[in-house]
Amino acid sequence: MGNVLIPWDVPQPQLSDDVHPALADAARAASAAYGRARSLHTRLELREEVADGADGTPTMLVDRIVEDAILESIHRSRVNLLSEEAGFVDNGSSITLVIDPVDGSANAAFGVPLSCFAGALVEDGTAKEALTTWFDTGRAWHARAGVPTSFRTTGRTTLDGASLCIMRPKKGTQDAWLRIANRADRIRVLCTTCLETMLVAEGTVDAFIDPGSDTHRIMDLATALVTVPAAGGVLVDLRGRPFTFEPDLTHRWSGVAAATPQLAEELIATVLGQIVPRDSTTQSGPGNTRPS
Repeated sequence: MGNVLIPWDVPQPQLSDDVHPALADAARAASAAYGRARSLHTRLELREEVADGADGTPTMLVDRIVEDAILESIHRSRVNLLSEEAGFVDNGSSITLVIDPVDGSANAAFGVPLSCFAGALVEDGTAKEALTTWFDTGRAWHARAGVPTSFRTTGRTTLDGASLCIMRPKKGTQDAWLRIANRADRIRVLCTTCLETMLVAEGTVDAFIDPGSDTHRIMDLATALVTVPAAGGVLVDLRGRPFTFEPDLTHRWSGVAAATPQLAEELIATVLGQIVPRDSTTQSGPGNTRPS
């Protein structure tokens, strides 16, 4: 079955008029390129590793095709680019788009409908605006730093009974993974951090966490840095490291996106094996309703 095309069309993202033109153009270019890639290449071809990216990880054909379209877009817009495949592209602008062309590359190559474009507009080292677009549905999450969004987190403050997305267990994180899973009500492993953190922002799940594998690069977390706080939540690193937008893509983090600071703190304490008191009286009432 791998040697067949993915038959579904990729819609254009549903963008509002107030998205920065450079972000909007990059997102539309990404969706169009992914749609063309699915119509021309089989699943086996899309997941073929064709190079090593600037971040040191393998570049699949699907990544290359989509990023090439984004490179054309940023040259049209005359902004800079920081991307996992191309690295830093300097167009002499005060604006840099920090982009994950295809978050969930393996999903995208196999036809699993859980992958997205994610881009943040960064100026003077600060993320000012963010856009995430879900390839297979056209849904989009747009936010500006310091401006409340129309969507909100669940407001949950406690881990017991929570609905979570978690990065898949990796070597050295299995015990921490189980400590989290044993206390949550529902666990999902979707393999697309950028999309999963948007689900936190819109209140579909209570939190997302990498339980210590230090997998995340800045482009995995850049959109969540803007969107999750704008929706009332928090994005932090498991070990308290600050997020930076340096061109050096060897930097890694373990991102924690949560509906509230209290939930983030409890998630981190649980991963680190610290004793966390369980107060059953906080499991009901406003702020602790459970998404399905």
